[in-house]
Amino acid sequence: MQVGLYTFGDVGTSRASGLTVTPSQRIKELVEEITLADQVGLDFFGLGEHHRPDYAVSAPAMVLAAAATQTKHIRLSSAVTVLGSDDPVRVFQQYSTLDNLTEGRAEIMVGRGSFIESFPLFGYDLDDYDDIFIEKLRLLMALNEGDRISWPGSGHVQKIDNRGIYPRPFQDSLPIWIAVGGTPSSVARAGALGLPLALAIIGGQPARFAPLFDLYRKSAARAGHDPAKLQTSLNVHGFVAPTRQQAADIFAPPLGEVMTRIGAERGWPPATRAQFDASIQPDGALFVGEPSELVDKILAMHEIFGFSRFVIQMAIGIIAHEHVMQAIELLGTRVAPEVRRALI
Repeated sequence: MQVGLYTFGDVGTSRASGLTVTPSQRIKELVEEITLADQVGLDFFGLGEHHRPDYAVSAPAMVLAAAATQTKHIRLSSAVTVLGSDDPVRVFQQYSTLDNLTEGRAEIMVGRGSFIESFPLFGYDLDDYDDIFIEKLRLLMALNEGDRISWPGSGHVQKIDNRGIYPRPFQDSLPIWIAVGGTPSSVARAGALGLPLALAIIGGQPARFAPLFDLYRKSAARAGHDPAKLQTSLNVHGFVAPTRQQAADIFAPPLGEVMTRIGAERGWPPATRAQFDASIQPDGALFVGEPSELVDKILAMHEIFGFSRFVIQMAIGIIAHEHVMQAIELLGTRVAPEVRRALI
């Protein structure tokens, strides 16, 4: 079992606390957080790509490269790369460079993206949202197979005529994960392609998503892949602190601000504390509490899903850096070791 973290690098001013975090400050803090995660034995750290004023990370590979020089063991990845609005060749080269810098610790997590800002920014039509992702994913996979490639090209992707793509990864090939938010067709596609699957659950009852892992494994088997050899990740929101009350008091206000802000853009009602309190119950989507509570909930979800990696987003909204650092230390020294011991 691998245990890790992901975040988007939130910036701005909290209405609840008045705390302000600038992009410069947040990027420096991210390097410190990744470095600490490595020191306390966590397995993975992912940074999400966004092109909005409330997030500092539009170029995850650059921030990960800064952290790469300060770390020794932790795997570094995007979480996610919005592949539909990017160039697969450049994505591959960036993460292959990161892989050489880390001597084999780089990964790519790709997805269609839950925000749309990158599409008009880089000149792509949202009507092509699905088709362009599929075509670029296939090109990215082909780039991973060998150093020379020919590609027929289309309206979405350039033609490539027997060109070399360099540098090659330090690993034999880059791990390419597919991140999904619950769309069955995306889950089935990941299984059919034989790619690792990261399922994000940020609301509702997690147990209801179990059929998606079943669909993934059945799709993989039908395509001739061995489901037992494919990795799966459960990606969630949550926070750990010395006590359950501290975890809730630190995490609820910034999470509520973020979900209310995003909800206003999407026509959702404002987030409430009652919803938060319901979601931190044993059958809820939020993993919030003291270390033993998180251990119990992770193990309970593992019984349902059978995932090989658990990844939690704790730095959501504007949270004091010292609170995040304490949470990372607890996750690495108290939660992850107990989870691993229980699953030996």
